Amino acid sequence: MRKWMGMMLVAGLAFCLAGCGGGGKQQSGTQAAAGQQEGSADAGQQADETGQKAAPGGESYELVFAHIADENNSWHKAALKFKELVEAGSEGRIQVKVYPNNSLGSESEVLEMIQTGTCDITITADSLSTWAPDIGFMGAPYMISDYDHLARVVDGEVGEAIEQQILDKAGMRCLTWLARGPRYLTSTKKVTTPAELSDVVIRVPDVPMYVKTWESFGAKPVPMALSEVFTSVQQGTINAQENPLALIRSNGFAEVFPYCMETEHVRGWIYVVIGEDKYQSLPEDLKQVVESAAAEMQTYERELFYADEEKLREDLEAAGMEFVPVEKEKFEALTEDVVALLTDSQRELYDKAVALK
Repeated sequence: MRKWMGMMLVAGLAFCLAGCGGGGKQQSGTQAAAGQQEGSADAGQQADETGQKAAPGGESYELVFAHIADENNSWHKAALKFKELVEAGSEGRIQVKVYPNNSLGSESEVLEMIQTGTCDITITADSLSTWAPDIGFMGAPYMISDYDHLARVVDGEVGEAIEQQILDKAGMRCLTWLARGPRYLTSTKKVTTPAELSDVVIRVPDVPMYVKTWESFGAKPVPMALSEVFTSVQQGTINAQENPLALIRSNGFAEVFPYCMETEHVRGWIYVVIGEDKYQSLPEDLKQVVESAAAEMQTYERELFYADEEKLREDLEAAGMEFVPVEKEKFEALTEDVVALLTDSQRELYDKAVALK
């Protein structure tokens, strides 16, 4: 027994000595493992908070892309294509987060967020006239006759002047532009001439041109966020609104507006813009990735847009909306009253646009 106890004691001392002798190395290994675990947790938390992980080969970036269209709209599908192209082209160095359907706020609120740096990209146009008044002619009624005319305007001298105004005055860079369907009047009553608008209270974007247009047509325009329209109709605050068919469908307006008047009073376009500060924070190679993706996004959206335009009317009619022909020439006859209100700089761009018909 004594011999056995002695052997156990020797073995125990040897084990202790071995542990003490290798203690520093063992502790270091434990700390390294703990450090790896903590690093993984931090990386996971950072990925959750920022939506991106550091990519090999350079610093990583995040672009927050918010817009007002719903998930079925061609704008949103184009935004997802942009995300796909940017993330692939940057090899993961840029992560794009897309927020549709006013989920980060109204169009005006998102524009303000871009200026404060809490959002980066959106799809917008006339609302920018708050910061860049010279572009306020963009929504002038019956200025653009068809899509070929539209392309000549936007891709030429007029479009260049507008983009420079947006950059200089609003601090946003136009990455590309998207065509918009014609704007239609929807209402709780049938309207075929301007004379029938006297009791119509119509929601319009918070853009002076739209207010002036509908005042000229004889209605009572009320600037309001698009997200407030549905409830406002139900409450009796308004009884009409105007928009392209895509937004009429995506907002479910067939449920509250039984009539869609074929006014087609504005054929316009819209820009995909990025905050200039954010754009300039990107390395040159990533700027090229973003610009290339925007160009491909335009081509992709254009195909969706034309295919969608053919189906929109069918969907709205199936939802119970009646399309009403109007005496368009009577609306067009009131256009000069609106154009007369343009500033000299706005009128110069307007005349150049009309001359391209």
